[in-house]
Amino acid sequence: MVGVAAGSNEHSMSSTKNPMIKYMLKTRENHARSQKYDYSHVFRRKTRFEMFRLSVIAMAIEFAYAAETSFVSPILLQIGIDHKLMTMAWGVSPIIGFFISPLLGSLSDRCTLNWGRRRPIITFLSVGILLGLILVPWGKDLGILLGDIGYNVTTTSNLSAMNEGLAAALISNEVDSAEGPLPSNFKFAAILTILGMVMLDLDADTCQTPARTYMLDVCIPEDQARGLTTFSLLAGFGGTIGYAIGGINWEKTKFGAALGGNIPTVFGMVTVIFIICYFVTITTFREIPLNLIERDEMLKPLSASAIKKEISKKNNAIYYIKETDVLELQNATAQKNYNTMTPMGSYQNGISPSKEITDKSKEPSQSNNNNSMAIELDECVDTPITLAKYLKSIFIMPTSMRILALTNLLCWMGHVTYCLYFTDFVGEAVFKGDPTALPGTDAAQLYEAGVRFGCWGMSVYALSCSIYSIAVTKLRKLLGTKVVYITGIVYYGVGMLILAIWPTKWGVIVFSTSAGILYGTIFTIPYILVANYHAKDCVSTSLLLFITKFYSIGIFFAHL
Repeated sequence: MVGVAAGSNEHSMSSTKNPMIKYMLKTRENHARSQKYDYSHVFRRKTRFEMFRLSVIAMAIEFAYAAETSFVSPILLQIGIDHKLMTMAWGVSPIIGFFISPLLGSLSDRCTLNWGRRRPIITFLSVGILLGLILVPWGKDLGILLGDIGYNVTTTSNLSAMNEGLAAALISNEVDSAEGPLPSNFKFAAILTILGMVMLDLDADTCQTPARTYMLDVCIPEDQARGLTTFSLLAGFGGTIGYAIGGINWEKTKFGAALGGNIPTVFGMVTVIFIICYFVTITTFREIPLNLIERDEMLKPLSASAIKKEISKKNNAIYYIKETDVLELQNATAQKNYNTMTPMGSYQNGISPSKEITDKSKEPSQSNNNNSMAIELDECVDTPITLAKYLKSIFIMPTSMRILALTNLLCWMGHVTYCLYFTDFVGEAVFKGDPTALPGTDAAQLYEAGVRFGCWGMSVYALSCSIYSIAVTKLRKLLGTKVVYITGIVYYGVGMLILAIWPTKWGVIVFSTSAGILYGTIFTIPYILVANYHAKDCVSTSLLLFITKFYSIGIFFAHL
């Protein structure tokens, strides 16, 4: 028998080395195994392969992001949508997501399907991603079938047997005109492509949250940090390889020529990868339905807050736990395991308080302290965050927080500018191409070559972001949080300034690292500043960064 005080070793609350937590996990694991469906995996450690399966959908989402940010802007320009309208089209998804994302989160939390709470939402959003991956590259082909009197810019040089006659006839009808085929003829193509872009961007962005939550729900607290690390690493890998795929000239390969060129090939590969990764993740573990969780306290995931509440309720009690050979009974029922682990009477949760401890717990001060601790924990853990509170927290905040939020907003504006327009910037400013030029002309070929080269730059961006995210903790300890924050953002501003003034190929590769460092910075440091710094420090830091970002964003927008 092993005895451990409930109030001891609080520093290892989320560690399975704590005998009390081992008991709590094993009791719940055996109880979950006795259900109609086996849910015991929720209360055990996960292997590396299981972590990989849970996180691989993050890689798939980043593949979709890479294809979207690399080619959507060039596609929209090629079908006659100018830069201003293209920017407005990009703004549709964030506006919808601002209102839809909280509602989907609430719906996921309250989903009562037997399939679980997270996987139905992941599936719904994944269907939207797949539809977007189909509509974006093939929107022009579908538009021609619906009556557009244009030509397919991306596949004219690699016509498929099915639409060769149609495209040839369309081109021959337009070739006699002085101006040639006008991109404005792609009316249905523009509608379908923008619809696909909105679906792809919105669903890919929203799908990350339920995918991450699904992983956390089926992991014990000790595995969650490892799971998040795996999630981030696979996301970085997906971005790096996804952009690199776009940098290859697939038209020179038989595989790419058969699929119709660079853009259809890239999106086709991403679609297949996404489907495979979706099924790998979604079939990893069965979720416990919400109805079972609400009915059975023993089926609730053992979170860190639940452990704290258990400690506060049973403070100074002694847990008596059988040794490992008894705990690891495989074929016993949950009730038999529970009775085996409950010594000295049928105390709930297998706790046997000694007489001395029981007498002390009757003292008013001791009882009041324990009760107040439990109340505080309940208030912290169980208080729901409503939509009204969510919106109120956005518009009503301290001055220092408002400035920091504005700074973060400008940082994101600079980052999104890079992501959405970089390949077009390289195609036009660096390679001197023209997205509206006729297929096969020098201007069109230069633009397509620039887009592919821009993909290599964005691959460097994704790789540098992954490396920087791993090193940012050590840099923060070495240099300080504010120094790392300011340096990362200033480096991005200087890099974009040099690239705007001297748009060169070497600059595309070298200064793409600044975008990766910025992305890694704004995903970590602002949250640390909010948690650790006083209001005065936040104001002084944020004002400097506000000026820096305003300057760099203005230059980059002006150049485009």
